[in-house]
Amino acid sequence: MLCVRNEQLIQLSDGYLNRTPIFQFILLSMLFPLWAVAASLNDILITQFKHVFELSDFASALVQSAFYGGYFLVAIPASIVIKKTTYKFAIITGLLFYIVGCTLFYPASHMATYTMFLFAIFSIAIGLGFLETAANTYSSMIGPRQYSILRLNISQTFYPLGSIAGILLGKYLVFQEGASLEAQMAKMSPTEAQAFGLQMLQHTLQPYKYIIFVLVGVLILFILTKFPVCKPVASQKGSSQKSAKVMDTLKYLSSNARFRKGIVAQFLYVGMQVTVWSFTIRLALDLNPDINERTASNFMVYSFAAFFVGKFIANFLMTRFSSSTVLFAYSIIGSGLMVYVMLVPNMTAVYAAIGVSMLFGPCWATIYAETLEVVKEKRYTEMAGAILVMSIVGGAFIPALQEFVSDKLGSMQMAFIVSLGCFVYIGFYFFGEMKKQKSVQPAKKMEIVQ
Repeated sequence: MLCVRNEQLIQLSDGYLNRTPIFQFILLSMLFPLWAVAASLNDILITQFKHVFELSDFASALVQSAFYGGYFLVAIPASIVIKKTTYKFAIITGLLFYIVGCTLFYPASHMATYTMFLFAIFSIAIGLGFLETAANTYSSMIGPRQYSILRLNISQTFYPLGSIAGILLGKYLVFQEGASLEAQMAKMSPTEAQAFGLQMLQHTLQPYKYIIFVLVGVLILFILTKFPVCKPVASQKGSSQKSAKVMDTLKYLSSNARFRKGIVAQFLYVGMQVTVWSFTIRLALDLNPDINERTASNFMVYSFAAFFVGKFIANFLMTRFSSSTVLFAYSIIGSGLMVYVMLVPNMTAVYAAIGVSMLFGPCWATIYAETLEVVKEKRYTEMAGAILVMSIVGGAFIPALQEFVSDKLGSMQMAFIVSLGCFVYIGFYFFGEMKKQKSVQPAKKMEIVQ
Protein backbone atom coordinates (compact mmCIF):
# COMPACT_ATOMS: atom_id res chain seq x y z
CA MET A 1 0.00 0.00 0.00
CA LEU A 2 1.08 3.57 -0.66
CA CYS A 3 1.73 5.31 2.64
CA VAL A 4 4.17 7.52 4.48
CA ARG A 5 6.15 5.76 7.22
CA ASN A 6 4.49 6.90 10.41
CA GLU A 7 6.03 4.99 13.33
CA GLN A 8 6.28 8.29 15.20
CA LEU A 9 2.73 9.35 14.33
CA ILE A 10 0.69 9.38 17.53
CA GLN A 11 -3.03 9.96 17.82
CA LEU A 12 -4.11 11.78 20.96
CA SER A 13 -7.25 11.07 22.97
CA ASP A 14 -9.11 14.04 21.39
CA GLY A 15 -8.52 12.66 17.87
CA TYR A 16 -5.77 15.10 16.87
CA LEU A 17 -2.28 13.91 15.92
CA ASN A 18 1.13 14.86 17.28
CA ARG A 19 2.20 15.81 13.74
CA THR A 20 0.67 16.08 10.26
CA PRO A 21 1.36 13.23 7.77
CA ILE A 22 2.34 15.31 4.74
CA PHE A 23 1.43 12.96 1.88
CA GLN A 24 -1.99 12.19 3.32
CA PHE A 25 -2.63 15.88 3.98
CA ILE A 26 -1.71 16.80 0.40
CA LEU A 27 -3.94 14.04 -0.98
CA LEU A 28 -6.77 15.20 1.27
CA SER A 29 -6.28 18.82 0.12
CA MET A 30 -6.59 17.65 -3.50
CA LEU A 31 -10.29 17.05 -2.85
CA PHE A 32 -10.99 20.75 -2.33
CA PRO A 33 -10.38 21.81 -5.96
CA LEU A 34 -12.38 18.80 -7.13
CA TRP A 35 -15.62 20.04 -5.61
CA ALA A 36 -14.72 23.60 -6.61
CA VAL A 37 -14.70 22.51 -10.28
CA ALA A 38 -18.28 21.27 -10.00
CA ALA A 39 -19.42 24.39 -8.14
CA SER A 40 -17.92 26.82 -10.68
CA LEU A 41 -19.33 24.86 -13.60
CA ASN A 42 -22.78 25.63 -12.17
CA ASP A 43 -22.16 29.31 -12.99
CA ILE A 44 -21.55 28.26 -16.60
CA LEU A 45 -24.63 26.02 -16.67
CA ILE A 46 -26.91 28.74 -15.27
CA THR A 47 -25.94 31.08 -18.10
CA GLN A 48 -26.31 28.34 -20.72
CA PHE A 49 -29.62 26.96 -19.42
CA LYS A 50 -31.28 30.36 -18.98
CA HIS A 51 -31.30 31.05 -22.71
CA VAL A 52 -31.57 27.49 -24.08
CA PHE A 53 -34.56 26.63 -21.86
CA GLU A 54 -35.87 30.24 -21.82
CA LEU A 55 -35.89 30.41 -18.02
CA SER A 56 -36.74 33.26 -15.67
CA ASP A 57 -34.05 34.43 -13.27
CA PHE A 58 -35.72 32.48 -10.46
CA ALA A 59 -36.01 29.26 -12.51
CA SER A 60 -32.34 29.43 -13.55
CA ALA A 61 -31.36 29.60 -9.87
CA LEU A 62 -32.76 26.07 -9.41
CA VAL A 63 -29.36 24.82 -10.61
CA GLN A 64 -27.87 26.07 -7.33
CA SER A 65 -30.91 24.87 -5.39
CA ALA A 66 -30.44 21.32 -6.70
CA PHE A 67 -26.72 21.47 -6.06
CA TYR A 68 -26.74 22.80 -2.51
CA GLY A 69 -29.96 21.01 -1.62
CA GLY A 70 -28.05 17.77 -2.20
CA TYR A 71 -25.45 18.91 0.32
CA PHE A 72 -28.15 19.61 2.87
CA LEU A 73 -29.84 16.23 2.56
CA VAL A 74 -26.70 14.11 2.64
CA ALA A 75 -24.63 15.82 5.36
CA ILE A 76 -26.09 14.01 8.39
CA PRO A 77 -26.18 10.59 6.64
CA ALA A 78 -22.53 11.22 5.70
CA SER A 79 -21.66 12.04 9.32
CA ILE A 80 -23.31 8.79 10.44
CA VAL A 81 -21.22 6.90 7.86
CA ILE A 82 -18.09 8.60 9.22
CA LYS A 83 -19.09 7.76 12.79
CA LYS A 84 -19.70 4.11 11.94
CA THR A 85 -16.66 3.72 9.65
CA THR A 86 -13.83 6.18 8.86
CA TYR A 87 -13.21 9.50 7.14
CA LYS A 88 -11.46 7.58 4.34
CA PHE A 89 -14.50 5.38 3.68
CA ALA A 90 -16.77 8.44 3.50
CA ILE A 91 -14.38 10.11 1.03
CA ILE A 92 -14.32 7.03 -1.21
CA THR A 93 -18.13 6.91 -1.07
CA GLY A 94 -18.27 10.59 -2.07
CA LEU A 95 -15.92 10.07 -4.99
CA LEU A 96 -18.07 7.20 -6.29
CA PHE A 97 -21.26 9.31 -6.14
CA TYR A 98 -19.40 12.18 -7.83
CA ILE A 99 -18.38 9.88 -10.70
CA VAL A 100 -21.95 8.60 -11.07
CA GLY A 101 -23.30 12.17 -11.16
CA CYS A 102 -20.86 13.20 -13.88
CA THR A 103 -21.80 10.09 -15.86
CA LEU A 104 -25.48 11.17 -15.74
CA PHE A 105 -24.59 14.13 -17.96
CA TYR A 106 -24.40 11.64 -20.86
CA PRO A 107 -28.15 10.86 -20.81
CA ALA A 108 -28.99 14.44 -19.71
CA SER A 109 -27.31 16.00 -22.74
CA HIS A 110 -29.26 13.67 -25.05
CA MET A 111 -32.63 13.86 -23.29
CA ALA A 112 -32.23 17.66 -23.24
CA THR A 113 -34.65 18.34 -20.40
CA TYR A 114 -33.95 20.80 -17.61
CA THR A 115 -35.23 18.29 -15.02
CA MET A 116 -32.71 15.64 -16.07
CA PHE A 117 -29.84 18.12 -15.82
CA LEU A 118 -31.01 19.11 -12.34
CA PHE A 119 -31.06 15.42 -11.36
CA ALA A 120 -27.47 14.95 -12.59
CA ILE A 121 -26.38 18.05 -10.66
CA PHE A 122 -28.19 16.78 -7.54
CA SER A 123 -26.40 13.42 -7.85
CA ILE A 124 -23.03 15.17 -8.03
CA ALA A 125 -23.99 17.16 -4.93
CA ILE A 126 -24.63 13.96 -2.98
CA GLY A 127 -21.05 12.90 -3.66
CA LEU A 128 -19.72 16.33 -2.78
CA GLY A 129 -21.75 16.32 0.44
CA PHE A 130 -19.86 13.21 1.53
CA LEU A 131 -16.55 14.73 0.47
CA GLU A 132 -17.05 18.05 2.25
CA THR A 133 -18.49 16.53 5.42
CA ALA A 134 -15.44 14.28 5.66
CA ALA A 135 -12.65 16.43 4.24
CA ASN A 136 -13.31 19.72 6.05
CA THR A 137 -13.37 18.11 9.49
CA TYR A 138 -10.58 15.66 8.61
CA SER A 139 -8.31 18.46 7.42
CA SER A 140 -8.73 20.27 10.73
CA MET A 141 -8.08 17.04 12.69
CA ILE A 142 -5.12 15.52 10.81
CA GLY A 143 -2.35 17.07 12.89
CA PRO A 144 -1.76 19.11 16.08
CA ARG A 145 -4.83 20.79 17.49
CA GLN A 146 -3.30 24.29 17.68
CA TYR A 147 -2.87 24.35 13.89
CA SER A 148 -6.37 23.10 13.00
CA ILE A 149 -7.58 26.43 11.53
CA LEU A 150 -4.31 26.90 9.64
CA ARG A 151 -4.54 23.40 8.11
CA LEU A 152 -8.09 23.96 6.93
CA ASN A 153 -7.15 27.35 5.47
CA ILE A 154 -4.23 25.71 3.63
CA SER A 155 -6.54 23.03 2.23
CA GLN A 156 -9.08 25.68 1.26
CA THR A 157 -6.33 27.58 -0.58
CA PHE A 158 -6.55 24.91 -3.29
CA TYR A 159 -10.26 25.60 -3.78
CA PRO A 160 -9.91 28.58 -6.16
CA LEU A 161 -7.56 26.56 -8.38
CA GLY A 162 -10.42 24.15 -9.00
CA SER A 163 -12.81 27.06 -9.49
CA ILE A 164 -10.57 28.57 -12.17
CA ALA A 165 -10.22 25.15 -13.83
CA GLY A 166 -14.02 24.75 -13.87
CA ILE A 167 -14.57 28.16 -15.47
CA LEU A 168 -11.89 27.51 -18.10
CA LEU A 169 -13.46 24.13 -18.92
CA GLY A 170 -16.81 25.87 -19.31
CA LYS A 171 -15.37 28.74 -21.30
CA TYR A 172 -13.69 26.57 -23.93
CA LEU A 173 -15.88 23.44 -23.91
CA VAL A 174 -19.39 24.78 -23.19
CA PHE A 175 -19.45 28.38 -24.43
CA GLN A 176 -18.83 28.96 -28.12
CA GLU A 177 -17.43 31.77 -30.25
CA GLY A 178 -19.66 34.37 -31.85
CA ALA A 179 -22.47 36.49 -30.47
CA SER A 180 -24.13 35.65 -27.17
CA LEU A 181 -26.73 32.87 -27.12
CA GLU A 182 -29.50 35.38 -26.48
CA ALA A 183 -28.45 37.48 -29.50
CA GLN A 184 -28.12 34.45 -31.79
CA MET A 185 -31.42 32.86 -30.77
CA ALA A 186 -33.28 36.17 -31.08
CA LYS A 187 -32.66 36.09 -34.86
CA MET A 188 -33.95 32.53 -35.31
CA SER A 189 -37.40 31.08 -35.87
CA PRO A 190 -38.78 28.97 -32.98
CA THR A 191 -37.86 25.74 -34.81
CA GLU A 192 -34.34 26.92 -35.56
CA ALA A 193 -33.88 28.16 -31.99
CA GLN A 194 -34.95 24.80 -30.60
CA ALA A 195 -32.53 22.88 -32.84
CA PHE A 196 -29.74 25.34 -31.99
CA GLY A 197 -30.49 24.98 -28.26
CA LEU A 198 -30.26 21.19 -28.48
CA GLN A 199 -26.89 21.54 -30.19
CA MET A 200 -25.64 23.87 -27.43
CA LEU A 201 -26.74 21.42 -24.74
CA GLN A 202 -24.42 18.77 -26.17
CA HIS A 203 -21.48 20.94 -25.18
CA THR A 204 -22.44 20.77 -21.49
CA LEU A 205 -21.27 17.15 -21.42
CA GLN A 206 -17.67 17.88 -22.43
CA PRO A 207 -16.19 19.14 -19.11
CA TYR A 208 -17.59 16.19 -17.18
CA LYS A 209 -15.80 13.70 -19.43
CA TYR A 210 -12.45 15.06 -18.26
CA ILE A 211 -13.56 15.32 -14.63
CA ILE A 212 -14.43 11.59 -14.59
CA PHE A 213 -10.86 10.62 -15.55
CA VAL A 214 -9.40 12.78 -12.76
CA LEU A 215 -11.87 11.40 -10.22
CA VAL A 216 -11.01 7.81 -11.06
CA GLY A 217 -7.29 8.56 -10.54
CA VAL A 218 -7.91 10.24 -7.17
CA LEU A 219 -10.20 7.38 -6.12
CA ILE A 220 -7.43 4.84 -6.77
CA LEU A 221 -4.94 6.90 -4.74
CA PHE A 222 -7.32 7.02 -1.78
CA ILE A 223 -8.00 3.29 -1.94
CA LEU A 224 -4.27 2.51 -1.90
CA THR A 225 -3.20 5.02 0.77
CA LYS A 226 -3.33 4.36 4.51
CA PHE A 227 -4.88 7.19 6.56
CA PRO A 228 -4.94 7.78 10.33
CA VAL A 229 -8.31 7.45 12.09
CA CYS A 230 -8.32 10.93 13.71
CA LYS A 231 -11.29 10.26 15.95
CA PRO A 232 -11.66 10.95 19.68
CA VAL A 233 -11.05 7.87 21.80
CA ALA A 234 -14.70 7.92 22.92
CA SER A 235 -15.92 7.32 19.34
CA GLN A 236 -13.49 4.56 18.43
CA LYS A 237 -14.59 0.96 18.42
CA GLY A 238 -13.80 -0.85 21.63
CA SER A 239 -13.62 2.27 23.75
CA SER A 240 -15.00 2.04 27.27
CA GLN A 241 -16.38 5.58 27.03
CA LYS A 242 -19.99 6.05 25.97
CA SER A 243 -20.49 7.10 22.35
CA ALA A 244 -22.79 10.06 21.69
CA LYS A 245 -26.27 9.36 20.32
CA VAL A 246 -27.73 11.49 17.53
CA MET A 247 -30.45 13.14 19.66
CA ASP A 248 -28.00 13.80 22.51
CA THR A 249 -25.63 15.40 20.02
CA LEU A 250 -28.33 17.62 18.51
CA LYS A 251 -29.46 18.68 22.00
CA TYR A 252 -25.90 19.57 22.98
CA LEU A 253 -25.22 21.52 19.78
CA SER A 254 -28.55 23.40 19.86
CA SER A 255 -27.77 24.61 23.38
CA ASN A 256 -24.43 26.08 22.25
CA ALA A 257 -25.14 29.73 21.33
CA ARG A 258 -21.81 30.30 19.53
CA PHE A 259 -22.36 27.16 17.47
CA ARG A 260 -25.82 28.39 16.43
CA LYS A 261 -24.43 31.78 15.41
CA GLY A 262 -21.68 30.07 13.42
CA ILE A 263 -24.28 28.01 11.53
CA VAL A 264 -26.23 31.14 10.57
CA ALA A 265 -23.03 32.93 9.51
CA GLN A 266 -21.97 29.95 7.36
CA PHE A 267 -25.45 29.70 5.81
CA LEU A 268 -25.41 33.38 4.79
CA TYR A 269 -21.76 33.37 3.72
CA VAL A 270 -22.14 30.40 1.37
CA GLY A 271 -25.37 31.82 0.00
CA MET A 272 -23.74 35.19 -0.64
CA GLN A 273 -20.66 33.67 -2.30
CA VAL A 274 -22.71 31.43 -4.58
CA THR A 275 -25.03 34.32 -5.45
CA VAL A 276 -22.29 36.78 -6.38
CA TRP A 277 -20.53 34.19 -8.52
CA SER A 278 -23.80 33.09 -10.15
CA PHE A 279 -24.56 36.70 -11.12
CA THR A 280 -21.10 37.86 -12.25
CA ILE A 281 -21.20 36.53 -15.82
CA ARG A 282 -24.77 37.70 -16.34
CA LEU A 283 -24.00 41.09 -14.79
CA ALA A 284 -21.22 41.56 -17.35
CA LEU A 285 -23.56 40.53 -20.19
CA ASP A 286 -26.25 42.86 -18.89
CA LEU A 287 -23.95 45.88 -18.60
CA ASN A 288 -22.16 45.21 -21.90
CA PRO A 289 -24.43 43.54 -24.51
CA ASP A 290 -21.58 43.60 -27.05
CA ILE A 291 -19.69 40.73 -25.37
CA ASN A 292 -20.61 37.03 -25.48
CA GLU A 293 -20.64 34.34 -22.79
CA ARG A 294 -17.12 33.16 -23.54
CA THR A 295 -15.72 36.66 -23.07
CA ALA A 296 -17.87 37.32 -20.00
CA SER A 297 -16.57 34.12 -18.38
CA ASN A 298 -13.17 35.82 -18.14
CA PHE A 299 -14.60 37.86 -15.28
CA MET A 300 -15.17 34.65 -13.32
CA VAL A 301 -11.52 33.68 -13.89
CA TYR A 302 -10.57 37.07 -12.46
CA SER A 303 -12.97 36.52 -9.56
CA PHE A 304 -11.45 33.18 -8.61
CA ALA A 305 -7.93 34.57 -9.01
CA ALA A 306 -8.93 37.40 -6.64
CA PHE A 307 -10.43 34.80 -4.27
CA PHE A 308 -7.08 32.95 -4.32
CA VAL A 309 -5.06 36.11 -3.64
CA GLY A 310 -7.47 37.15 -0.90
CA LYS A 311 -6.85 33.89 0.97
CA PHE A 312 -3.08 34.43 0.94
CA ILE A 313 -3.43 38.00 2.14
CA ALA A 314 -5.78 36.87 4.92
CA ASN A 315 -3.46 34.02 5.95
CA PHE A 316 -0.62 36.54 6.23
CA LEU A 317 -2.75 39.00 8.22
CA MET A 318 -3.92 36.22 10.55
CA THR A 319 -0.33 35.70 11.68
CA ARG A 320 -0.42 39.26 13.07
CA PHE A 321 -4.07 39.77 14.02
CA SER A 322 -6.87 37.52 15.21
CA SER A 323 -8.83 35.77 12.47
CA SER A 324 -12.04 37.53 13.54
CA THR A 325 -10.38 40.96 13.34
CA VAL A 326 -9.24 40.24 9.79
CA LEU A 327 -12.65 38.94 8.73
CA PHE A 328 -14.44 41.88 10.35
CA ALA A 329 -12.29 44.28 8.30
CA TYR A 330 -12.93 42.18 5.17
CA SER A 331 -16.69 42.39 5.83
CA ILE A 332 -16.65 46.19 6.07
CA ILE A 333 -14.75 46.55 2.79
CA GLY A 334 -16.90 43.89 1.13
CA SER A 335 -20.13 45.61 2.14
CA GLY A 336 -18.86 48.87 0.62
CA LEU A 337 -18.00 47.12 -2.64
CA MET A 338 -21.42 45.47 -2.69
CA VAL A 339 -23.09 48.89 -2.48
CA TYR A 340 -20.95 49.97 -5.47
CA VAL A 341 -22.12 46.91 -7.45
CA MET A 342 -25.73 47.88 -6.73
CA LEU A 343 -25.54 51.55 -7.61
CA VAL A 344 -23.02 52.08 -10.43
CA PRO A 345 -24.54 51.24 -13.86
CA ASN A 346 -21.36 50.53 -15.83
CA MET A 347 -18.70 47.83 -16.18
CA THR A 348 -16.79 49.03 -13.12
CA ALA A 349 -19.56 47.34 -11.12
CA VAL A 350 -18.31 43.99 -12.47
CA TYR A 351 -14.80 44.79 -11.24
CA ALA A 352 -16.28 45.69 -7.86
CA ALA A 353 -17.88 42.22 -7.80
CA ILE A 354 -14.43 40.78 -8.52
CA GLY A 355 -13.12 42.78 -5.57
CA VAL A 356 -15.84 41.27 -3.39
CA SER A 357 -14.58 37.81 -4.41
CA MET A 358 -11.16 38.69 -3.01
CA LEU A 359 -12.79 39.18 0.37
CA PHE A 360 -14.56 35.80 0.34
CA GLY A 361 -11.30 33.81 0.57
CA PRO A 362 -10.86 33.15 4.30
CA CYS A 363 -14.55 33.16 5.33
CA TRP A 364 -15.59 29.51 4.92
CA ALA A 365 -12.53 27.91 6.53
CA THR A 366 -12.44 30.37 9.41
CA ILE A 367 -16.15 30.10 10.25
CA TYR A 368 -16.00 26.31 9.92
CA ALA A 369 -12.90 25.73 12.04
CA GLU A 370 -13.79 28.28 14.73
CA THR A 371 -17.36 27.02 15.01
CA LEU A 372 -16.13 23.44 15.23
CA GLU A 373 -13.67 24.53 17.92
CA VAL A 374 -16.48 25.78 20.22
CA VAL A 375 -17.70 22.17 20.38
CA LYS A 376 -15.68 21.22 23.45
CA GLU A 377 -17.04 17.67 23.66
CA LYS A 378 -15.10 16.11 20.77
CA ARG A 379 -17.33 13.03 20.60
CA TYR A 380 -19.83 15.37 18.92
CA THR A 381 -17.32 16.45 16.25
CA GLU A 382 -18.57 14.34 13.32
CA MET A 383 -22.18 15.53 13.71
CA ALA A 384 -21.11 19.13 14.31
CA GLY A 385 -19.08 19.04 11.10
CA ALA A 386 -22.06 17.60 9.24
CA ILE A 387 -24.37 20.36 10.45
CA LEU A 388 -21.82 22.95 9.36
CA VAL A 389 -21.77 21.34 5.92
CA MET A 390 -25.59 21.37 5.93
CA SER A 391 -25.39 25.15 6.26
CA ILE A 392 -24.10 25.09 2.69
CA VAL A 393 -27.81 24.93 1.82
CA GLY A 394 -27.57 28.72 1.95
CA GLY A 395 -26.28 28.29 -1.59
CA ALA A 396 -29.71 26.93 -2.52
CA PHE A 397 -31.77 29.68 -0.87
CA ILE A 398 -29.88 32.97 -1.18
CA PRO A 399 -29.34 32.84 -5.00
CA ALA A 400 -33.03 31.95 -5.47
CA LEU A 401 -34.00 34.85 -3.20
CA GLN A 402 -31.80 37.28 -5.11
CA GLU A 403 -33.14 35.98 -8.43
CA PHE A 404 -36.68 36.48 -7.10
CA VAL A 405 -35.84 40.06 -6.06
CA SER A 406 -34.28 40.63 -9.49
CA ASP A 407 -37.47 39.49 -11.22
CA LYS A 408 -39.63 41.69 -8.97
CA LEU A 409 -37.46 44.82 -9.20
CA GLY A 410 -36.57 44.32 -12.85
CA SER A 411 -32.97 45.19 -11.92
CA MET A 412 -30.18 42.66 -11.60
CA GLN A 413 -27.96 45.23 -9.91
CA MET A 414 -30.41 46.36 -7.23
CA ALA A 415 -31.05 42.71 -6.36
CA PHE A 416 -27.53 42.66 -4.88
CA ILE A 417 -29.13 44.17 -1.78
CA VAL A 418 -29.73 40.53 -0.76
CA SER A 419 -26.00 39.76 -0.84
CA LEU A 420 -25.26 43.04 0.89
CA GLY A 421 -27.51 42.05 3.78
CA CYS A 422 -25.60 38.76 4.12
CA PHE A 423 -22.23 40.54 4.27
CA VAL A 424 -23.51 42.99 6.89
CA TYR A 425 -24.61 40.10 9.12
CA ILE A 426 -21.25 38.36 8.69
CA GLY A 427 -19.54 41.60 9.73
CA PHE A 428 -21.63 41.67 12.93
CA TYR A 429 -20.83 38.00 13.53
CA PHE A 430 -17.07 38.52 13.30
CA PHE A 431 -17.31 41.67 15.42
CA GLY A 432 -18.87 39.54 18.16
CA GLU A 433 -16.25 36.82 17.72
CA MET A 434 -13.49 39.46 17.81
CA LYS A 435 -14.70 40.64 21.21
CA LYS A 436 -14.93 37.03 22.44
CA GLN A 437 -11.37 36.30 21.31
CA LYS A 438 -10.02 39.36 23.07
CA SER A 439 -11.72 38.35 26.33
CA VAL A 440 -10.36 34.78 26.29
CA GLN A 441 -6.90 35.50 24.84
CA PRO A 442 -5.08 35.49 28.23
CA ALA A 443 -6.60 32.11 29.10
CA LYS A 444 -5.53 30.66 25.75
CA LYS A 445 -1.96 31.85 26.23
CA MET A 446 -1.80 30.13 29.62
CA GLU A 447 -3.17 26.92 28.08
CA ILE A 448 -0.51 26.95 25.33
CA VAL A 449 2.26 27.52 27.91
CA GLN A 450 1.04 24.56 29.95
